[in-house]
Amino acid sequence: MVESQHIEYKQVWKDEYLKWICGFANAQGGALFIGMDDKGRPCGLKNVKRLLEEIPNKILLTMGLMTDVDLRMQEGKEYISVKVDAVEQPVSFKGKYYYRSGATLQELNGLALQNFLMRKIGRSWDAFICEHATLEDIDRMAIDFFLKSAINAGRMSGDTLYDDTETVLRNLDLITEDGNLKNAAVLLFGKNPQRRFISSRFRIGRFGTSESDLMFQDEIGGNLLQMADKVIWTLRSKYLKTPIHYEGLHRVEALEIPEEAMRELVYNAIVHRDYLGTDIQMKVYNDKIWLWNEGELPEGYNTEVLLGSHLSKPRNKLISSVFYKAGFIESWGRGIDKVKTAFVQAELSFPTFENAFGGTLVVIPRDAEEEKAVNLSGLQLTDRQRKIIEMIAVDNKISIRRLSESMTVSIPTIKRELSLLQKEGILSRSANNQYGSWILLGHIIKSDTPNDTPNDTPNDTPNGTVDAGLNDMENN
Repeated sequence: MVESQHIEYKQVWKDEYLKWICGFANAQGGALFIGMDDKGRPCGLKNVKRLLEEIPNKILLTMGLMTDVDLRMQEGKEYISVKVDAVEQPVSFKGKYYYRSGATLQELNGLALQNFLMRKIGRSWDAFICEHATLEDIDRMAIDFFLKSAINAGRMSGDTLYDDTETVLRNLDLITEDGNLKNAAVLLFGKNPQRRFISSRFRIGRFGTSESDLMFQDEIGGNLLQMADKVIWTLRSKYLKTPIHYEGLHRVEALEIPEEAMRELVYNAIVHRDYLGTDIQMKVYNDKIWLWNEGELPEGYNTEVLLGSHLSKPRNKLISSVFYKAGFIESWGRGIDKVKTAFVQAELSFPTFENAFGGTLVVIPRDAEEEKAVNLSGLQLTDRQRKIIEMIAVDNKISIRRLSESMTVSIPTIKRELSLLQKEGILSRSANNQYGSWILLGHIIKSDTPNDTPNDTPNDTPNGTVDAGLNDMENN
């Protein structure tokens, strides 16, 4: 047998190998074989009798563990087997904590150590007291939003709508017996959770051809319960396509990624992330969406496992419970199955899930066939003008203010650049200056506004009128 999560080979005994015993005990248990080479072949062992006495005593004295230490023989050569069971309580060796992961031994520090200790004692971070937080920090409108959602989902009775704030929090186990709010209470219902938990934000960025090519971005804060709605609205209004179709006489603007599936993925990122880490990050490219949250998948979980029947292992038990009661998520690991169904029905490629950069990375493929390529070759443009054109190619309804904020350039400067691009016949506006679309090189990049009636020849714009409407559309 080769070395694995449960097996380690050592040719001789050294006291430092007590770390491996500690690592096995903190993980899923395992066996340390002494007197074997890396391929599991016996190589013989000296002082066997002494080691059979010393090893169990050293394990007991340093870590308080009882282990099975046995003498074995193979091919006429003796070796020792040390069998270690997994234990419920955290085990340390000389004040340090070790953990067996795969075929490696890891010393736990920082966030990894905190999460490990909380998991071992059966508590999640969201259940700890939020120091100095009071009921004054709770937004009653967020409470009412939750209660209405939970009642509509059939997971709470209608009578709860009239409960006072403290009663609601007690019923959700978000406040202690002596009135202290837990971290989950502030994150879920706080008026300004980011004041205490600065990294509890959701960041979205639109990128061009590479990760260094950031076009524009948004930072979404507020309470966790309503964060997903804000994310979906932002994606719909700025980042993703909303192809139009008609169901009878009803006009439907569906999101290019099935909205139910996108919501589920966003909920997962919010509920299962490590709030001791950094913000949730979503990067939108032409051909994919990159969604990442701090905190890796449960051990042994990957895309294949998630697509099959699996258990739900919430990182934040209280947050997860509230999202379930609100009807936003399922409690039996069925969320990914809902995502799969939605993607299959839409005939889209399924996302992939993996551990990356200390967290969970979901890569959602996009259909880039309809993306309009912008050919800037042969045009005498400044870097700023090229950036403006690239951003308009992505969102032809982008406002001057957003161009200004994204490029960290003043509004007058953006207006001047736009005016120059119009004079050169590179850029124009549809007839309705305030609510219309940008027209690039004579072609509409993207337009869902029925009143857009672009000129076929941008150069026909009368002299002296190219700046018309710039002030009107500044904030639109």
